[in-house]
Order: sequence, then structure tokens, then C-alpha cells
Amino acid sequence: MKKPKHQKHKLELRNLTAEDYDNLAVLMEHVYDNLGGAWKKEQYMSQITRFPEGQIVIEDNGVMVAAALSMIVDYARFGDTHTYSQITSDGYLTNHDPSGDTLYGVDIFVHPKYRGLRLGRRLYDARKELCRNLNLRRFIAGGRIPGYAKHATNLTPVRYIEEVKNREIFDPVLSFQLSNGFHVRKVLTGYLPADADSLGYATLLEWVNLDYVDKVTHIGGEKIVVRLGVVQWQMRTMSSVEELLKHAEFFIDAVSGYHADFVLFPEYMSAPLMGLFNDKHPPDAIRALAGFSIDIRNGLLEMAMSYNINIIAGSLPEYSNHELYNVSWLLRRDGTFEAQYKIHVTPDEVSCWGVQGGHALKVFDTDCGKIAILICYDAEFPELARLATMQGAQIIFVPFWTDTKNAYQRVRYCSQARAIENECFVAITGSVGNLPHAENMDIQYSQSAIFSPSDFSFPHDAILAEATPNTEMTLIADVNLELLKQVRTRGATRNLANRRTDLYRLEWL
Repeated sequence: MKKPKHQKHKLELRNLTAEDYDNLAVLMEHVYDNLGGAWKKEQYMSQITRFPEGQIVIEDNGVMVAAALSMIVDYARFGDTHTYSQITSDGYLTNHDPSGDTLYGVDIFVHPKYRGLRLGRRLYDARKELCRNLNLRRFIAGGRIPGYAKHATNLTPVRYIEEVKNREIFDPVLSFQLSNGFHVRKVLTGYLPADADSLGYATLLEWVNLDYVDKVTHIGGEKIVVRLGVVQWQMRTMSSVEELLKHAEFFIDAVSGYHADFVLFPEYMSAPLMGLFNDKHPPDAIRALAGFSIDIRNGLLEMAMSYNINIIAGSLPEYSNHELYNVSWLLRRDGTFEAQYKIHVTPDEVSCWGVQGGHALKVFDTDCGKIAILICYDAEFPELARLATMQGAQIIFVPFWTDTKNAYQRVRYCSQARAIENECFVAITGSVGNLPHAENMDIQYSQSAIFSPSDFSFPHDAILAEATPNTEMTLIADVNLELLKQVRTRGATRNLANRRTDLYRLEWL
């Protein structure tokens, strides 16, 4: 009789990527056939987008055989009483907090055929190393006790755990975790109700990082309180780019004098130069105006650096390769810049100028956290703000241009709804006054504002600041990002956490 051929292994530990979902789903179906099977794809994409370093897989000759998922939390916000669904946001990890102090184990699983190779230990060691490298205080996990159902008639959960600790009983999960240096902080009730083998109970396990060093606030560190400035400026005919930039510099200088972190300008902020093209038809005039946009952007970028403030350059027309777009520029004070193209263009922009819509929604990293920009009409589509928030945006800037009050109200009330339903801050600003002879841009209406979520920690009307209608002025207000974390975890309502993702989903195609 021939001996079976020895299998040659080649193990590789690496981080998961977006392309890994199908293979990981196959692995999870093997492991969790009695617990609902694999994560949904939208959950998986949210996990690797929010914390790619924490999602780890082991392959054997290119085949996935084990994986571990994790996130970072500020543990004081959850404490020792929580459920799996609450802390992981139903698997979407929206509670992931890069500034938190605790690595939280979301999941760990090994293919049944590979459970003799101690791959679970290897994954735990990798997460402990991650905990040390990120200087996190501890590693916390909720652990199943799948052997408990067999002993439930004779032992309480606490007594069962003691028996496992004393090695009187072997539990396939708890015994393994104890051998990996974890200790039990508490017994959790109803942690994972679907876990019939554990009768819904779980152990709250902790591994303490002895290398942890108390964090010291450094210059340039992540901000909690961010100061926003918005400019509601009056449209007036100007004769040159230099004159426009000088007008903008007045407001940038004023707002930066209050140590603001951002200044927001209106949509089509270069419109005062439209008077130079009164002899042209509107489609030709807007394309000629677009010829100034690069010089305006570069001039504002210089001011962002010299005045130490991040500038949201409202929007400027862009014409290239016979295509016209409406583009907002994020001009960072470190000298870098990025663009957000208006995605939904209004019927008027299409019929009068031939503007085309962009094809990508961006969430921008800044020295004050993640932000998004929705240009005017884009704020009236709730999907965009939700997608941005799901990617971590905490502040949404809405530069707009409206000609009448009813047009303005559409932008205003939709923007305020976006702040409430996404539990984020939204700043809006537009232009006021008149531009005689500038066809399609002759009249303006605006009342700039900064909106907050609606809960006890925020103003009673969810408005942090509000301008006088149709008056040239600035608004300055502080937004506390820490309050967003609180409202998302302990608010009277929790719109993000309570979404019925078992019934519907939202994803970018």
C-alpha cells in the first residue's frame, strides 16, 4: 500500500485587498455554515476601506486558509457592556476610530482542514504585533464559548469559564485564547444571539500591551476642534484675475486671522469676470471664463500656504478636450491640492452652457480629518453624502450658486438633512448681489450657514452659525469632532448605526 503523498505547504501572511472577497467568502462559508456564512460584500469593502492594516489573511500555496479582522476603538465609549453588532456596526466597522486606544478583534477563523497548524496563534501574534506598532493600550475581543451548551444545565457561564481556566473542561475557543495570553474581563450576555452553541454568551477577553507608551499631543497632531470659515461674498464686476484674487485675499486674511482651519468660497466664484465676455453667447462666455481657472487656482494655493489655511475654492469652470466641467478645488495649506467634479449638473447648466457631470466622489484627507465637497445640486442627492460618510467624512462643504430663494431653500434644507441623517457637520455658502449683463448669472440669493447633527450636544436648532441673507459677510464657527463620535454611539437616535443593512444597501458602481 502506497503512503499518501506529503502535502507541501507554502504559507504567506498578508493584508486583505478588495480583490480577495470572493475567495474569503468561500473560506467563511466553510467555517460559518451554521452562523450565517460569509460577510456581505458591502460589509467586507467597508472593513478593508476603514482599516486595511487590520484585515489579515494566511494563504497556503495561494489558497486562503485563515483570516483575522480587527478595528480600533476608543474603548471608553463602549465599556465592558456591548454586543457584537453594536461595537462592529453590524460588520461595517463604522465605529473604527484611528485615534482610539484599543485594538478590537472582529473575527478570526481557520479552515477546518488547517486547524492543526496553529494558524490561529500566528494570526493572534500578528495582531499583537500590530497593537504594539500602533502603540495601542490593549487588544480586546469577544470570545465565543461553543462548549457551554453541553454544560449549561449544570454550570453557570461564570462557573463554566472557571472550569475551562482550571483545565477541567476544554473549550475549543476559550482554551485557545487563554493559551494566547488573554484574560477574561467579564461575561457578556446576548453578545452574539445567533450563537446557539454558546447560548448567546461570550467572554470579554483582554491582552495588555506592556510596551504601550502614553500618547503625548504633538504639533500637527489630529485635531478635535476644527474652526470653519465661510465667505458669503457679493458678486461685483471685476476686470482681471488679479482683482479677483485681491478680493479673495481680503477674506482669506480676515478668516485666517481667527486661526480658522478652513475657508469656503461660493460656487462659480470666478463669475465676477463674466463681464469681460458680455459680447459672447453664454456657452462661449463660460468657456472663455474657464481660461482663467488655472491662474485663480494657483493664486489661491499660494494664499493657502502663506495664510496657513485650507481653502475650498468654491468652484471654477474647467474646459478641456472639448468638455466643460464644474470643479471645486481643495487647496491644502501644505501646498497640495485635489479636485472634486460636480456630479449632478442642473438642467440649466446643461441647457445654457453644456456642462457635463463628473464621475467620481472623493473623500479627502486633511490635517483636520476627512472631508467631502458636494457642489450645490449634489447636496440634494442623499446618496452622495451617505457614501462620503461611510468612507469617513466628518465635514461636508457645499459651495452653491442660487438665483432665487426657492432655489436656495432646496440647497439649504437638503444640506441640513445631510448633517442630521449622516451625523456630520455641513457648511454651505453662496454669493449675493447682481452681475448686470452676465446672462444666466445676473442675480444671486444666499444665506450661508454651518449645520450640525440634531441632538443634546448640539444647538437646539442644529445650526452652529448663520449669515444674514443677501449680505456680504463671513461666518466663523468651531466644530467638535469628538461630539460626532458621541452622537454616533450614544445619541438619542443613531442614524448610521441603525440602518437596516439586512434590507437595503448603498454602493458606488
